[in-house]
Amino acid sequence: MSTEPETSLGETENGQGCMVGSAPGGRRFRGVRKVRLGDVDRGGRLRLDALTRYTQDVSDDDTTAAGLSPEPGWVVRSTVVEELVPAVLAETLDVLTFCSRTGGRWAERRLSITGDQGARYEVATLWVCIDATSGRPVRLTEQFHELYGEAAAGRSVSARLQNPRPADVVDRSIVDAVWPLRAADYDIYDHVNNANYWAVVEEWLEDPAPPRRIRMEYGAGVAPGHEVTVARTEGTGDQVLWWLDGGDRDAVPLASAAVESLTV
Repeated sequence: MSTEPETSLGETENGQGCMVGSAPGGRRFRGVRKVRLGDVDRGGRLRLDALTRYTQDVSDDDTTAAGLSPEPGWVVRSTVVEELVPAVLAETLDVLTFCSRTGGRWAERRLSITGDQGARYEVATLWVCIDATSGRPVRLTEQFHELYGEAAAGRSVSARLQNPRPADVVDRSIVDAVWPLRAADYDIYDHVNNANYWAVVEEWLEDPAPPRRIRMEYGAGVAPGHEVTVARTEGTGDQVLWWLDGGDRDAVPLASAAVESLTV
């Protein structure tokens, strides 16, 4: 793993928008991951929950190497994954990451992932800076701006959630099922780890096939005691998935994922 001061990415554009590319200067960090047996589905394709663990680990490696203070803390607001060419078993992945945009109390991390067998993913994760005691958002620190401000290059990002709620979907039927939570789904913060939501995407959202974009949004999140129902739009094509407390479709979802086809 190493910092990469000389590499510059362009913006990845398609019919549904674009991922922000890196600025000419600023911090970049590179990590390497190999796709192992426990990370793939029955066809040998890298699962999205495993991909998310890779991105979390490399992001943590970056902040550790940079010396960013662990306080205040960070929570994920949303993650967008463009699965352009899926990775396969035994493929070696190069993960390049940088800070792409900031707000007053949050920042977007970009990750560009390429494999030695042709895999390609573009990822953008919005992290909210929080006070560890109160859990309330706080302003980005001076240290953060010193480390990552140059890479963000003054570009701003909103923390507004974008995925539709069940009540917004009027032209398609919605089906639901109970999500059986396991002890292994929870982390040391006593909530379901971000990567484990993506296992549900693997389980229930089979369409559309790559290349595709998945936008995962985390609301209150799933904590012990929640009785969670997973609701999803029925049929082929672009789909939406919601995590609902007690199956209540009128309440704000605990989390949601929207999947759409991409043209590349």
